[in-house]
Amino acid sequence: MKRWQKAVLGTAAVIAVLGGAAWVWRTDVALAFVRWRSTVDVAENRPVPWQQGPEQAAMPAAERPPNIVFILFDDLGTNDLSTFGGGVAGGRVPTPNIDKLAAEGAIFTQAYAGNATCSPSRAQLMTGRYATRTGFEFTPTPPGFARVVTMVSADVSPDRPPIEYKAEADAVAPAFEDQGLPPEEVTVAEVLKGRGYHTVHIGKWHLGSAPQFHPNAQGFDESLNLDGMLHLPEDHPDAVNAKIGFDAIDRFLWASAHFVTSYNGGEKFAPGGYLADYWTDESLKVIEANRNRPFFLYLAHWGVHSPLQATRADYDAVGDIGPHRLRVYGAMVRALDRSVGRIMAKLEAEGLADNTLVVISSDNGAPGYIGLDALNAPYRGGKGTFFEGGIRVPLFARWPARIAAQSRVALPVGQVDIMPTLAAAAGASLPKGVTIDGRDLLPALTGKGTPPRADAPLFWNSGYYKAVRAGDWKLQVNERQGKAWLHNLAADPTEQVNLADSAPRQRAALEVLLAAHHAGRKPPLYPSTFDTPVPIDKTLAEPYRRGDEMVYWPN
Repeated sequence: MKRWQKAVLGTAAVIAVLGGAAWVWRTDVALAFVRWRSTVDVAENRPVPWQQGPEQAAMPAAERPPNIVFILFDDLGTNDLSTFGGGVAGGRVPTPNIDKLAAEGAIFTQAYAGNATCSPSRAQLMTGRYATRTGFEFTPTPPGFARVVTMVSADVSPDRPPIEYKAEADAVAPAFEDQGLPPEEVTVAEVLKGRGYHTVHIGKWHLGSAPQFHPNAQGFDESLNLDGMLHLPEDHPDAVNAKIGFDAIDRFLWASAHFVTSYNGGEKFAPGGYLADYWTDESLKVIEANRNRPFFLYLAHWGVHSPLQATRADYDAVGDIGPHRLRVYGAMVRALDRSVGRIMAKLEAEGLADNTLVVISSDNGAPGYIGLDALNAPYRGGKGTFFEGGIRVPLFARWPARIAAQSRVALPVGQVDIMPTLAAAAGASLPKGVTIDGRDLLPALTGKGTPPRADAPLFWNSGYYKAVRAGDWKLQVNERQGKAWLHNLAADPTEQVNLADSAPRQRAALEVLLAAHHAGRKPPLYPSTFDTPVPIDKTLAEPYRRGDEMVYWPN
């Protein structure tokens, strides 16, 4: 054999070996590429130059329009709060500050997120409009997310129905930063700003990162934005991390995440501590800076969204809970409860508590992919499903000047109702020429009457998966699976008995409502790039068995 032939064969052998190794370790190679692509320059922490309000108030706090503080948690399940008699790890992690706020105001006993994933919910609560009007139907995902998560999932969960990557849709999807809430949509911040409010956003936005979608372009005077996905640096001495090896999303997040923030779209810099505490520190500064004028503070916490990270102090405080990821999760809930307590204490200290409307909610139910059971108990399903566990969320409102303590509102309500309700509380006018789907819930909160369109149905949609609740009846339809679920929530609040085939009259009536809701709808602004099979009654930590009931979720 000639020398050149040997060289060719040797090169081919090396390529074959490298190719084989790359295939064997394809998940690690893909995640390493994600880590390389995700590199960002992060400056050191610096003080946030919050705008300072007037030194003297033009009128007493009680005579001004109410301050409004809206606190949104991320992926928090209804059973994570001891308010409802539950709490993490069978009640071992109480939430006394949140419980106290709820007891001092109103609890909506049948409250729903706008969607079963984060971004569409946030778009709804910002605009008071359904995705069928805005087109903001799918959660924006970072570059490579759909392809890599599909690959990693096939490796770590080979026995499960696969996540299906839509290469053609991914190829035509806009860039991640260009997937956002259209600038022509009018947000609650814009409405309140028109009433003279100083408007501040702190935390997660996830409604687009290009300048035209930024909070500053959507009505917020100031924004301290989540630009990474870590609660603390991974190697921080005070960080307790819980990595979830069986979850492809978690693997992607750890590979791509950073500990970074920015103020008003400027240079990216490191936050000044564990996110829940840092954002609370900055919220207290905002309250103090604006104590003499009406303000709207939208505090959108990243907790308890994965990657799961807690401080060492909180991890030690919750005690010996297992498994490790549950203990970290409980510690994260503890940090959120502390945040609420500190904000309420600051409002009291500044003499603002009586005439401040504080609203608390979560963007959707807890996800099964982190492998923790009972976070949405007693409801079935979780994030990525329209079962009650995926969309039933806490919703509390405290405003001593107008809302009586120990109030209960039994009316089914959705986050689509938040924007018009906050506008009504502020005495602000809704935008002219814009159809608002949400209702003003202030009459129910204050006991002064019945909200307009009190019997209006609630709708949810994500591509081929749709749901409607009218009265006590709720219908889910998954067109991809050719399947429907119908439940009477008064008789069956945990959706155990599917009446889709045995109650044809009720099903037909709800199908008519769904058809009318989708008639003339605005198409999605960008496509879904993958389809995910989501177990209804199991977490990802439990073994898959043939016949397990699942629902497919687009994107």
